[in-house]
Amino acid sequence: MTKQLLKTALVLAALAVGTLAQAQTAPSAGPGGASASAPPSAFEKAVQQAKKPTDWLSLGADIRVRNEYYDTIVTLNENDSLSEQDVIRYRGRIWAAITPVTGLSLNTRVSAEPRGWMKPAFVGAYKAQSGMEWRYGIADILNVKWTNAFNQPLSITAGRQDIMLGDFYDWWLVADGTPGDGSWTFFLDSLRLTYEAKDIKTKFDVMYIYQNARPGEWMPTINSSGPTTSNPLGYNLTEQNEQGVIAYVSNKSLKATTIDGYFIYKRDAREFSSPPYPPNFGDNADIYTIGAKITGTPAERWQYSVEGAYQFGTKEDTINDGVSGAARLANRDINAYGGKAKLTYLFKDRLNNQVSLLGEFLSGDDPNTPGKDEMFDVLWGRWPRWSELYIYSYVNETSRKIAQMNNLGRFGPAWSLSPMKNMTLSATYNLMFAPESVPTRTVAPGRFSNDGNFRGHYVQAILKHQFNKHLSGHLWGEFVWEGDYYAQRDLMTFVRAEVMFTF
Repeated sequence: MTKQLLKTALVLAALAVGTLAQAQTAPSAGPGGASASAPPSAFEKAVQQAKKPTDWLSLGADIRVRNEYYDTIVTLNENDSLSEQDVIRYRGRIWAAITPVTGLSLNTRVSAEPRGWMKPAFVGAYKAQSGMEWRYGIADILNVKWTNAFNQPLSITAGRQDIMLGDFYDWWLVADGTPGDGSWTFFLDSLRLTYEAKDIKTKFDVMYIYQNARPGEWMPTINSSGPTTSNPLGYNLTEQNEQGVIAYVSNKSLKATTIDGYFIYKRDAREFSSPPYPPNFGDNADIYTIGAKITGTPAERWQYSVEGAYQFGTKEDTINDGVSGAARLANRDINAYGGKAKLTYLFKDRLNNQVSLLGEFLSGDDPNTPGKDEMFDVLWGRWPRWSELYIYSYVNETSRKIAQMNNLGRFGPAWSLSPMKNMTLSATYNLMFAPESVPTRTVAPGRFSNDGNFRGHYVQAILKHQFNKHLSGHLWGEFVWEGDYYAQRDLMTFVRAEVMFTF
């Protein structure tokens, strides 16, 4: 861990001590021993007044500071000159919701995330440089929402919005339309219609998505996000222009059970293909996905979730045999599938102990079927759903696309508890495999053995604390001991300290 990371961790600890010291005293007992809430402080009154200055306007803001240190997770070789990374990410956001009439709102949010590189950066936009990377500002929410439209249980949201489908914080195929900027923004430029048929306990969603690869393509960014002298590639939200249609149905007719079914169509149109852009950057594709999910609580203290999907269609991208590095552009038929499952037991004790067993399978491309593409595509699910570390390892494995996870089988236990109020501690272990030993989209064949199916041992540990309603933080660590799927057998490391203030 670098000195800068240690400094950030010390700041986090100091904030914790200061916040606890200044915390309000426990509510006093009222008549009959009942608890009486303490009156809000002058600061809290000022905050609430500033956030809601009028009945028709709501305001908010937050700032997140992350110090991230990682080693080997991109290069897959600890001897590479850019293997070790140390970066501080400063994300600030301000937002507003305007409600001129009941049921109609205009929602907007502006976000920016400059980054300070303590070591030369691995990313193409700031390759092999250290120092401050100011980036740009962007409106990552700008939409109009109409609820109870036409006096029906119908809501319509048009414009730039966040869309996450599936289990909370385990959104599988629809969550992040902007994987190119990391976890800075998540938005999708889209039209969404949601109808609540309460008499049959069913919710219907229909969505249309039109996503541009460039940050400033649809609306201008604050400062340039395009190519410059110091950044000839410019920035990208994703590697291709994307359109899509989603039909999603969720039913709760069965007791303690939710059944979801969905159809997703995604059309990719390559945006970056000629110099100075790197090869293998962007796809042309028509991907059709049919899937279903069932979640429930079959007995007290037990929870489960099972989801699966099948994909077909066509995709044109650059593939190779994974050994010689000889690449070719190919248009092939898709025949892929994936699934995930989780079973959880809640102890419901004083420490809120919970244990889970989880697994996931994403098919990989078989190099022995040249006319077919068996690689599962996670669509708009390219975000750190279960690992902040492992999404980076796919950069050299899958045509320089971060978080384009596929060819993966993983399973293992997870455990969490609350050692004190507003604090959680969790740990996860995964045994990871590759169904296919040859990564057919690799841009670095020498990083893979091409003769092994064991990806390695994955370990994660997270400590989170909510100091008060405005301040939170966490310490996060992940490690992968590489298996024979890789050529080097090195240790991948990811460590992060975060502080977040919400206004």
